[in-house]
Amino acid sequence: MKASEIAELNDAELVQQLRTFKEELFNLRFQNATGQLENTARIPQVRRAIARCETLLRAREIAAAEAAEEG
Repeated sequence: MKASEIAELNDAELVQQLRTFKEELFNLRFQNATGQLENTARIPQVRRAIARCETLLRAREIAAAEAAEEG
């Protein structure tokens, strides 16, 4: 999933996508530990996607707090 696609999601969808990415990362790490992982490049891709989701959620949280503080 591209960064622009992630940015278009609302907060609930973003949390759900984050949960999906974390589950996928767990499965990838498990496959890697057991020697079943074929595409090792997928692990850093999923880690970056998790970081993007968390960054967007935090930025939105900060923006909401600043808006509440001003208004």
